[in-house]
Amino acid sequence: MLAKNIKYLRRKKKLSQQDLANDLHVARTTLGDYERGYTEPNVLTLIKLSELFDIHLDALMKTDLSLKELEIIRNKDFRVLAISVDNHDRSNIELVDTKAEAGYLESFQDPQYISELPKVYFPNMPQGTYRGFEVNGESMLPMEPGSIVICSYLEKLYYIKNNKTYVIVSKDLGVVYKRITNIPEEERLLLTSDNDVYAPYSIDYSDIAEIWEYYAHLSFSDAKVNLDNILEDRLIDIQKRVKDIQLHMEKSIS
Repeated sequence: MLAKNIKYLRRKKKLSQQDLANDLHVARTTLGDYERGYTEPNVLTLIKLSELFDIHLDALMKTDLSLKELEIIRNKDFRVLAISVDNHDRSNIELVDTKAEAGYLESFQDPQYISELPKVYFPNMPQGTYRGFEVNGESMLPMEPGSIVICSYLEKLYYIKNNKTYVIVSKDLGVVYKRITNIPEEERLLLTSDNDVYAPYSIDYSDIAEIWEYYAHLSFSDAKVNLDNILEDRLIDIQKRVKDIQLHMEKSIS
């Protein structure tokens, strides 16, 4: 880890190789060799590095310090949130698609796993921590399956706004996108689908691992065409039910 950590700490402090080489009283080419792992600093140089960056020698040599920076949020409601940042210290938007969902449930707190997810960056977004989730199934129609929901991290349960949509991560439910009603007196959330074919259900606070608030979404088809198709399907279903009722009444009369 030593070579990687020297390079990481230098960049974090916004030092050039020449700046750090001067502080260590070594040639710039020597520092370059340290960062590439071609050579290792002697004991006196290691101590100097430890003092310059205020890092214990053991951590400097054995721990991937860049991953330590990824664990940024811990509070009484949720556990550690792992994120990754780009070269300009801006939070990436990691994408969790359908194929990655099972792995995400097991590893959403693992900085190494999060750092390997695909990432995107959108300019002019408000400061915050965002993640993208692929919508599965038809429970949130007219939000079509395959859409990407961009969400911001929710740090506290009391920040929930009733009747707004969120992504909830839990071991039992997996990753679901629902409209939420908070019921604090019972310490649970009521989750409702926009597609009324699906019945509402609840989840206890204690079963929630993460909550992400809807910010925007990416859709990959014409929304109007999609909505027209949904309405047409519902109309056909209604007509079929009316016809079944008429047939039943005719049989009863005869």
